[in-house]
Amino acid sequence: MPLDESLVGRSFPPTEPYAVTAEAVAAFAATTGARYDGGPAPATFPIVLAFDAMQGFLAAEGLELHRIVHGEQRFAYQRPVVPGDVLSAALTVRSLRRIGGNDIIGTASDVTDSAGDLVCTTSATLVHRGVHGGPEAGR
Repeated sequence: MPLDESLVGRSFPPTEPYAVTAEAVAAFAATTGARYDGGPAPATFPIVLAFDAMQGFLAAEGLELHRIVHGEQRFAYQRPVVPGDVLSAALTVRSLRRIGGNDIIGTASDVTDSAGDLVCTTSATLVHRGVHGGPEAGR
C-alpha cells in the first residue's frame, strides 16, 4: 500500500538525548575507517542520531526496515560535533513520490544540542519497496 501524501511536512518526536563521548567517536571512526585524532567527530557521525530518528519514523508509520533501501545521504553543518555534546535528532518528511510501485521518501533530521541550537541537518532519500507479488503479496 502506498504511503499517504499527508506525511509530507510531518515531523516526528526527537530521539532521546545522546551524550557524545570520545570513546563513542573513536569507535565510530574505527568502524567506518575514518581517521580520528581526538578533535571533532568525523563528518558522518550524526548518522548515529539520524538512524535513531529514522527508526522512530518507521515504527510510527508501521514500515519495516527490510523494505527500506537507503539512497542519498547529506550533512549540512552549523558547527562540528565534539565530545561533550548532548544531541538529539528530529526527523521531518520533506518529500514523497511514487516510482514503479516504490515510495521515494525525502527526509531531513535536525540534530540539535542540549541548548536547542542546530548543529547539523542530515538529509536522506529512502526507498520504501512496495510488495510486487510473491509470497508476501497477500500480507
